[in-house]
Order: sequence, then C-alpha cells, then structure tokens
Amino acid sequence: MSAPDPSTVRLPGAWRHLDVRANGVRFHAVEVGPGQDTADRPLVLLLHGFGEFWWSWRHQLTALSDAGYRAVAVDLRGYGDSDKPPRGYDGWTLAGDTHGLIRSLGHTEATLVGHADGGLVCWATATLHPRVVRRIAVIASPHPRALRHDALLRHDQRSSFLPRFLYNQLPRLAENRLVRRDGAFIARYLTALAGESWRATDDFTEALARNRSAIQIPYVAHSSLEYQRWAYRSQFRPDGIRFMRLMHRRLHIPTLSLRGADDPFITEHVMRAGHVWADRLTHVEIAGSGHFAHQEQPDAVNTALLGLLDSPMERPAGADRITRGRRLRSRPADNGPARS
Repeated sequence: MSAPDPSTVRLPGAWRHLDVRANGVRFHAVEVGPGQDTADRPLVLLLHGFGEFWWSWRHQLTALSDAGYRAVAVDLRGYGDSDKPPRGYDGWTLAGDTHGLIRSLGHTEATLVGHADGGLVCWATATLHPRVVRRIAVIASPHPRALRHDALLRHDQRSSFLPRFLYNQLPRLAENRLVRRDGAFIARYLTALAGESWRATDDFTEALARNRSAIQIPYVAHSSLEYQRWAYRSQFRPDGIRFMRLMHRRLHIPTLSLRGADDPFITEHVMRAGHVWADRLTHVEIAGSGHFAHQEQPDAVNTALLGLLDSPMERPAGADRITRGRRLRSRPADNGPARS
C-alpha cells in the first residue's frame, strides 16, 4: 500500500487551508472564515503535539473564531502538509518558525496555544521572542527546565516519560515502529494516554484513523522524532546548554497551564512547577481527561482559553523584556493548590 499524500490532511470543513511561508519553510495552516473578515482580529496560533497535525485543534478553531479571535492551527515543521526539511527541529529554529508565522500572517503579536511538543514551542517562543507573544497556554507541556528536572529526579515523572523518550532516540527502529502495520503505534499511543470517556466515543475512533494516516506521510515519522532527539542530544552540546540557560528566565505574560486530571504521562507536579518561570501562571486540572484535554474535554478547555484571552495584559514596570539579572531558583518546588 502506498504512503498517504501530504494533501490528505487538507480535510474539508468549516475552515479554509492556507500556505504560509516563514523562516524559510512553507507551512500548512487552517483557519475558520473567509480570511478578510478575520485578519483584524487578535491572532491565536494553535500548535499541535507529537504524532498529530492541525486537526487536533478542530474543537478550538470554531469556538475561538465564534468568540471573535483569529484562530489559526498549523502543521508544525515536519508534519502534515508543511515542509519536512532534514534539519531545524531545535528549540531556536522552532521558536523562529512561530515568530515568522505571526509576521507572515500579518500580525505583530499573538497568543500561543500548544499541546505537548507544541507547548514546548510556546515556552521557547515566549522566552526568545517576547515582544511578539501576548499570552501562552500550554496543555500537558511543562516548562522544559521543569521537565528535565522531574524526568531525572522524580520517580513518577521519570517512569512515565523516559522509556518512550529514550527509545525514540534509536535511528530507524523508532521510525519503523511509528509507521508499520498502518500506523498501529499511534493507535496504541492515543489509547494508552487518553481518558476512558473519550476512548468510548466516535470522535476518538476518528482521531485514531486520522492520525494513523498522517504519521505515514513520507518523512513525518522521522521529523516528529527529531524534536525529541534534539531535546536529548542538546543536553550534551554547547547549543543546548545555552538554550537551557536562556530558558532560565521569567515570563511576565498571562500563562495558562492545563493538564488532564487523569494524564498518565505528564504529572501535576511538573506542570505546576512552571510558576518558577512564569509569574502570572494559572494552573487548571481538567476533570475526566487524559493527555489530550483539548480533544477529550473541549468545552472545559475552550472556557479556560477564553478566560486567558480575556485576562488583562498589564505587566510590572520594566517587564517588557524577560527578567535579566535576578537568578531564578534552579529547582522547581510545589506551589500549593491550583489557582483559578
């Protein structure tokens, strides 16, 4: 059986498909509406997670558009119908992609919403390009320094995260696992991390089929793994050490941290630890959800996102740039009950 064509992710629906060039790459993006009616609205850029594509934001595209925002979901570099270059899956370049997308879409700033790997891109872009990011929301995506800390030093996060992460470093073997038997690994991955209520729905069945097909598009399996391979290799190289050093700065923008209460992959502790690097962080646990809260409980997630978008933008004096000069705590700590 031949591999799916990249155009198969251009699914019909209440949206239109765009090709946007940014940072030397062509990106496939999707938004609701004819375009000219939404260009003046505040931009919300939606960045998907590992093994998925823009379609994972289907519930948010319409809800955010109906609320008066220009919601744009993107196939990240290496996914779906976006370009799949052999390089550029490092934190620096991915942040540059997002910065370029905001500009190419005709905006000077945006709110970023990301799940898993897409959330890590949100953290990186807000830190490295703070002037173009108004707010961020991350779903099952801890701050990269918090994730590194807990994956090494806390048994619960280490046991859930490291085995899959380390296996994905293996060349060819990991790619073959993703695509063989019609993308069966993606079905197992979604089933293992999703909550029970979503697994019983037709929406989940459709998600399995869509993502199993999308992972088999040529070069997607390799590209999707390069995100995690750079995260591992960079720990031992000067560029990665410098990247983590730059990420050790505090954000002053409204930040929303979301986690499915039944997520078996990302712990509540590591998500709450983001307060060390974001002084306006609100953490919310989504009941009845596993790792994919935006798909499993879209109404609850959409309500939380609209609350973030309505939050005031006032910043402390002198906080137009990320904090410099004051040393942040290296080890994240518990920060008490969730704020709401």
